Amino acid sequence: MELTYSSYLKIDELISLQKLHSEREEHDEMLFIIIHQAYELWFKQIIHELDYLNKKLGEGDINTAIKTLKRVNTILKVIVHQIDILETMTPLEFLSFRDYLQSASGFQSYQFRELEFMFGKKNIKALDRFEKGSIAFKKLGKRYNEKTVWDVFMDYLFKNNFNIPEEITDRDITSEILPNRKVQEVLLDIYKNFPIIAQFCEILVDFDEGLQEWRYRHVKMVERTIGARTGTGGSEGVQYLKSTLFKPIFEDLWLIRSEFKND
Repeated sequence: MELTYSSYLKIDELISLQKLHSEREEHDEMLFIIIHQAYELWFKQIIHELDYLNKKLGEGDINTAIKTLKRVNTILKVIVHQIDILETMTPLEFLSFRDYLQSASGFQSYQFRELEFMFGKKNIKALDRFEKGSIAFKKLGKRYNEKTVWDVFMDYLFKNNFNIPEEITDRDITSEILPNRKVQEVLLDIYKNFPIIAQFCEILVDFDEGLQEWRYRHVKMVERTIGARTGTGGSEGVQYLKSTLFKPIFEDLWLIRSEFKND
């Protein structure tokens, strides 16, 4: 059979995946489903890109790593913009089908948890939300025991003769990433003397800022839609989401801002 646009992209299968659960097939449930399916597709692409980024950093190819991270940041902007579309749905329109979501919740997005793990926000309890042996459980378990993007970047710097301390290169990769003064001193030197690597650092900051923007927009979208109600699936809703705000991923890159000097 000749390959066509439809068969290559599996269009028939793709557009059959939007199954409404509301009894009267509430109009806005379709939008809700498509937006969140699109999120998951973009999460998949970001994970795909970050695996490639780590591979290229491991090979010492900083230029391709920069290009790859720029693509990730562009995708993140699209994800943030999707909230504008979701906010065309009023609170009453969401409430028309909300109860049909039952226990389904964004907290169950294992791909978003994968992304958090890849950037260092690892919590072994996150695996408890998923059945042992499931695809989600296996993928999160794998990410839990892998180096984060920051760890791979630190390895890249160490291999290129930067003075990254042993407590960083040999750290427990399942633990929280904490700021380190010696790393900050290396980063300050990089910004002053190594413009290509400094560019990569700034794109990491772009990602960090973009993720915080997405979290903020997500919080406000949920707040304007359900107020202080409990979130879908019995989650804490807005209060939990607010607790995730303004927590940078790459804290060392933020802490050095006050030390930049124009020599």
